[in-house]
Amino acid sequence: MKLDILAITAHPDDVELCCAGTLMKHIDMGYTVGLVELTAGELGTRGNAPLRLKEARAAADVMGIQVRENLGLADGFFENNRESQLAIVRIVRKYMPDIVIANAVSDRHPDHGRGAKLTSDACFFAGLVKVPTELDGKPQEAWRPRAIYHIIQDYKLQPDFCVDVTAYMDRRMEAVRCFGSQFYDPNSDEPASAISGKEFLDVIIAAARNFGRSIGCEFGEAFTVQRPIGVPDLLKID
Repeated sequence: MKLDILAITAHPDDVELCCAGTLMKHIDMGYTVGLVELTAGELGTRGNAPLRLKEARAAADVMGIQVRENLGLADGFFENNRESQLAIVRIVRKYMPDIVIANAVSDRHPDHGRGAKLTSDACFFAGLVKVPTELDGKPQEAWRPRAIYHIIQDYKLQPDFCVDVTAYMDRRMEAVRCFGSQFYDPNSDEPASAISGKEFLDVIIAAARNFGRSIGCEFGEAFTVQRPIGVPDLLKID
């Protein structure tokens, strides 16, 4: 199944917290979209890997995502090495996305920046015919995405572009709340974490409101780019 957009991120909930509105918007525009996580987020302070994967499936249903896979790399300890790169190469060649969305290029969580570089490197190698891979015992053809866009996470990086997701903000937060084990729960006896505070989801909403304000709408999602974006028509830039 060829996809138009494939989000490859380090953890379940990275997409929901940062770009779910953009993905839902493009699904409604008729594009095909899939998600792949590098890890199951098993080092998260709250919950556990099986629960995170169950939550991820529920969030995918909310977003209307039909393709969601997990590569099972080691949370916190995956490396940008040949083995990890080839795991992503196989996925990229399997789904042949035109656009890949990856983690923030720099962030508080080490997995995010490392995952961004790993994904970027793997997408390059996926386009090399002399990097052989197989899927289900059959050789895969080389494929390189047209562009890689990076989400913005904890660090307040300067966006290169923003997407108006005002119409999708309620569903985005519904998808976020599918990861209930990670967020505020007054009845939980698990340790507190950086994202389990009562105010955390308010911060997520405020960030989207700030990005939206920058482009003249109520809510937005922000991205950085690896290379300049080609513009075919100046009058179609918002």
